[in-house]
Amino acid sequence: MELKTKYFGPIEYTPQDILSFPNGLFGFETENEFLPLPFDGSGGDLICFQSVRTPELSFVAMNPFSLDPSYTPVLSPEELKFMGVEKSEELCYYVLCAVREPVSESTLNLRCPVVVHPQRKIAVQVILEDTPYHMRHRLGDFSAGGDAQSC
Repeated sequence: MELKTKYFGPIEYTPQDILSFPNGLFGFETENEFLPLPFDGSGGDLICFQSVRTPELSFVAMNPFSLDPSYTPVLSPEELKFMGVEKSEELCYYVLCAVREPVSESTLNLRCPVVVHPQRKIAVQVILEDTPYHMRHRLGDFSAGGDAQSC
């Protein structure tokens, strides 16, 4: 199948490449299928969640551990059950990025990560409770994270 994407031009994909978001993303609840597309040279730490249904819709996301190895998202028991795991550490995490100029002024939403179960190909956006993270962490405030956990 072919899809014209926002950042990558036309690409070929198969149904197995699709990441299912049963609840959509906040504000985009009817968008349930995305392709996770890594940006060249990012080592998978910078990706695009490209909507399959709406080609002009995509979200830039980052691996939060590449910026802050001490990032510790903890899901509720209900969220863990929904994802089919027992521990938050069994999942992959991405944080949405609002890209700005200059890039150092871009912001990351560490409070509402996108949680991915790579084997089941499902994802959900959650709101972390009782956490020091907020919705607008400035990219320029982070130094290189070092050893990042990856999906």
